[in-house]
Amino acid sequence: MATKKETVEVAAQATEKKKTTRKPAAKSAAKRVSSKKAAAKEESTIKIIDIDKFEVNTIAQAMLDKKAKNVCSLDLREVGTSICDYFVVCNADSTTNVLAIADNIEEEMIIKCNRKVARVQGKENAFWIILDYSNIVVHIFQTEYREFYRLEDLWADSTITKYSDEE
Repeated sequence: MATKKETVEVAAQATEKKKTTRKPAAKSAAKRVSSKKAAAKEESTIKIIDIDKFEVNTIAQAMLDKKAKNVCSLDLREVGTSICDYFVVCNADSTTNVLAIADNIEEEMIIKCNRKVARVQGKENAFWIILDYSNIVVHIFQTEYREFYRLEDLWADSTITKYSDEE
């Protein structure tokens, strides 16, 4: 039979062994949790960028669906003085077509992106309609007004993407 002293020593050794095996497991679990958090944070950042691009593409497609001309987007994120992330610009030959494009964009953004326009300007005369989605500002011009204001030239430092119906 083991003496009382030997039993206490064996119990102390077992406790010490448990302590040493638990610490690395706890550290590796903490590393796994922190790496999962970092991956989730990185993934959410990527999704935000993709959402912006999806919204810009939705707007451009809504324009093209209503026969808009010269559809392009300007990525203003790299320009330090911009008031938003993107401009999406197009033109049409008549005020009726300009209004139809604006209405279609509003409908498609609600349906596909679940976003309502924050502010609208220009629907009264339909020469130049502006739809403000905070991070994206949409400009729908009558052709002669687009040629006069030439927004692409004013924001020449931005990256321009052109859209067309041709596939």
